[in-house]
Amino acid sequence: MNEEKFIILDRDGVINYESPEYIKTADEWKPIPRSLEAIKKLSEKDYQIIIITNQSGINRKIINYSDFVKINLKMLKEIEDTGGSIASIIYSPHTPDEKNIFRKPETGMFEEISRRLKFSLKNCYSIGDSPRDIEASILSGCKAIGVRTGNGSMIENDNKYKISIYDDLYDAVTAIIDK
Repeated sequence: MNEEKFIILDRDGVINYESPEYIKTADEWKPIPRSLEAIKKLSEKDYQIIIITNQSGINRKIINYSDFVKINLKMLKEIEDTGGSIASIIYSPHTPDEKNIFRKPETGMFEEISRRLKFSLKNCYSIGDSPRDIEASILSGCKAIGVRTGNGSMIENDNKYKISIYDDLYDAVTAIIDK
């Protein structure tokens, strides 16, 4: 297995603001304050950063695929302009009704990216803002961390896994690096 350091981040609610109407266009994608700086900090410490995200708006026909690509290109450009880099993005377009192994809280995306990039999930941190992010992280064997941004209050209201929860991605990253 690879000895590099890997970290998994959810997208909406962790890196950028969440929207109940979905992030449908690049113009709607807005980074949460300090999130890009957090990614830069991880990059400077040689972490390979992976984004794992549910994007059911695609299969719901709310987000067309070319707009989804433009959203990610905008995000990657802003991350790069800040001094960070992303190793990989993996997403599930499936709706909850589709019961697909790649939709969080299932572990398919975690297992797939671990296989592709040849790293162990047990040595990997995973940061999310929703209970399904945390559940997928735990079930995958990752070191799960929650953030209060996005849907983070849902984790805090029922922290059944007793994970650490931080105000935002920057604070979570600082805690990881300072360990």
